[in-house]
Amino acid sequence: MKHALTAAWLLFLFSIPLWMGDLYILHVLIMTGIFIIAAMSLNLLLGYTGQLSLGHVAFFGIGAYVSSLVALGFGVHILPGTLVSLEPKPVWLAMLCGVVAAGLAGWVIGRVAFRVRGAYFVIVTISFAEVIRLVALNWVELTQGPMALNNIPPLRLGAPALFEISFLRKPANYYLVLVVAVLAYVVIKRLVNSQAGRAMIALRENEPLATSIGVDVTRYLVLATMVAAAIAGGAGALYAHYVRIVDPDVFLFIYTVTMVIMVVTGGKGTLAGPVVGGIIFGLLPETLRAFEIAPEVQWIVYGVLMILVVYFLPEGIVPALRDWWQKRQDKTLGAVPARSGVEETVR
Repeated sequence: MKHALTAAWLLFLFSIPLWMGDLYILHVLIMTGIFIIAAMSLNLLLGYTGQLSLGHVAFFGIGAYVSSLVALGFGVHILPGTLVSLEPKPVWLAMLCGVVAAGLAGWVIGRVAFRVRGAYFVIVTISFAEVIRLVALNWVELTQGPMALNNIPPLRLGAPALFEISFLRKPANYYLVLVVAVLAYVVIKRLVNSQAGRAMIALRENEPLATSIGVDVTRYLVLATMVAAAIAGGAGALYAHYVRIVDPDVFLFIYTVTMVIMVVTGGKGTLAGPVVGGIIFGLLPETLRAFEIAPEVQWIVYGVLMILVVYFLPEGIVPALRDWWQKRQDKTLGAVPARSGVEETVR
């Protein structure tokens, strides 16, 4: 039953561009999908290791900038008289470079930041994101600063002389984001269900006890950070080559807040939580806008709904639905023996 529902849901998602004629709605779905990928990566840290990273947008921005720079090519003076240049590379290679660069940044931050815990870890991650934003803003020779990197090429696959698939139009980008989201979901699921994932959950539940039985704290936390950063970098690369312009605003703190909202309201520590939370709070602003409500009222409704979800469903939407379904199943299974017992008594 579960696999049938999953297959039906995927078929529905893949069918949307076939009957959805409104390109603006497709654009909203693409942007929502990109942030769902980023939220899933944050959930690996927040939900499965219990570490709150409020600088997660830094990995998203690193993926966007590195992918854009490799695809466009650049020349920059590292030292006086020393020019480092790179010719433009294929976009697929540039996106891989963005993923790798974000993953390496996650490894470095993990090695440094996990020497501290709690509020100190949050401060380190926020500081890292702000430093990266200031570098992107002030290193004008490389990043163009506030003028932004523009004319970023879209992804193209295939052999130009034979056939070529261009991800320039919105339906093609929708399918690209959907495939990457599914791959990210599968990677996170396999990691969570592996021995490493069980060690991460043990560290979240009781770190001293996990350490006492031989779980290497630094190793598994750094692994989670590196994988989460790489996936967030992939989301950033998708964003850059879809929007085709990147500026330092990609590091804004509001993007991290958006990811946290998606994870917490959907259900942290669950695979489907960021997806459900992302769909609701990614599409909600556009739904409110369709009713021609004033912008101020839209944000008030957005905030009130988020507060209500957190207040009445403190574990998130997905855990609440799972508990409701389990109680319903228990009642159904419990009713069958009762009827059988009555029938036996009558006989």
